[in-house]
Amino acid sequence: MAIIVNLDVMLAKRKMSLTELSEKVDITMSNLSILKTGKAKAIRFSTLEVICEALECQPGDILEYRDDD
Repeated sequence: MAIIVNLDVMLAKRKMSLTELSEKVDITMSNLSILKTGKAKAIRFSTLEVICEALECQPGDILEYRDDD
């Protein structure tokens, strides 16, 4: 089982670069990159909220649960 981060998918759908998102949400490129590559161990709801606001999406558009049984 795993939580998959689809930030790259949403960025592509919105035709937005990681740099542009970083500027909009005031989160460092390195922190967004860690999230985008799935290496993050956690995300604050406040962070998820500003990302969803900037990308005009729902949390479920970014986070996905997969049961790899």
